[in-house]
Amino acid sequence: MSAADPSHTAGANPDADPGRAAVVSAYQRFEPRAYLRNNYAPPRGDLSSPDGVGPWKLRCLAQTFATGEVSGHTLIDIGSGPTIYQLLSACAHFEDITMTDFLEVNRQELGLWLQEDPRAFDWSLYSQHVCLIEGRGESWQEKEWQLRARVKRVLPVDVHQPLPLGAGSLAPLPADALVSTFCLEAVSPDLAGFQRALDHITTLLRPGGHLLLIGALEESWYLAGDVRLVVVPMCEEEVMRSLVHSGYEVRDLRTYTMPAHLQTGVDDVKGIFFAWAQKNVGV
Repeated sequence: MSAADPSHTAGANPDADPGRAAVVSAYQRFEPRAYLRNNYAPPRGDLSSPDGVGPWKLRCLAQTFATGEVSGHTLIDIGSGPTIYQLLSACAHFEDITMTDFLEVNRQELGLWLQEDPRAFDWSLYSQHVCLIEGRGESWQEKEWQLRARVKRVLPVDVHQPLPLGAGSLAPLPADALVSTFCLEAVSPDLAGFQRALDHITTLLRPGGHLLLIGALEESWYLAGDVRLVVVPMCEEEVMRSLVHSGYEVRDLRTYTMPAHLQTGVDDVKGIFFAWAQKNVGV
């Protein structure tokens, strides 16, 4: 379910960490379109069943934003990969959105969609589904127009650097909120690396700001084309402990068990987690 690349041209030195160097090397073969086919086209991309993984993720995000507590001016999406669905509910609540990814091929894929290039992946079914569950009478075309208008920049990021966006970032900092989906566990060589990456991205968030984190449970590998990529297997308790260690109050933590018919051989994921966490004041 994951999509990320832990290399970043600005200041990264993966050779200093052999585990991270191996991850960097593997991600040079990441294929965005293969990843999208594996996870966002049917069967996993079938949104017609409320029990599917796609509707579950979209529902978690929509319900959290519907509380009205996660709002502000600036939001940063950490490790966007080649996907935009994670921001379809967010874009009504933030006027300045920054998307980020480590891989240039993923940033190019995002650019195709943002520029309405006919070669872009078609997210219209996801946009329609979000409009349906939000129930505000908005058309999917209006939803996509709003998201495109509010994404102000697509930047490189390296979650393994103390300054993940580099020095002199173009993104307004600190952000009011962060979103990150299937990133940290996919680019870290081990649980300690996951914790450090979470600590690093937390520096981008203002005290009292919100983090919405979606990731894989008990996944050790996934495919994105010809390459088999390693993932840190996480359990619910480890997600909770990591968030608390990084200075968050966990407001909500939900899990989804991947049904047998969606275990399609493209990974060994057992489930998904959704966490809503608020950064403690003074952190």
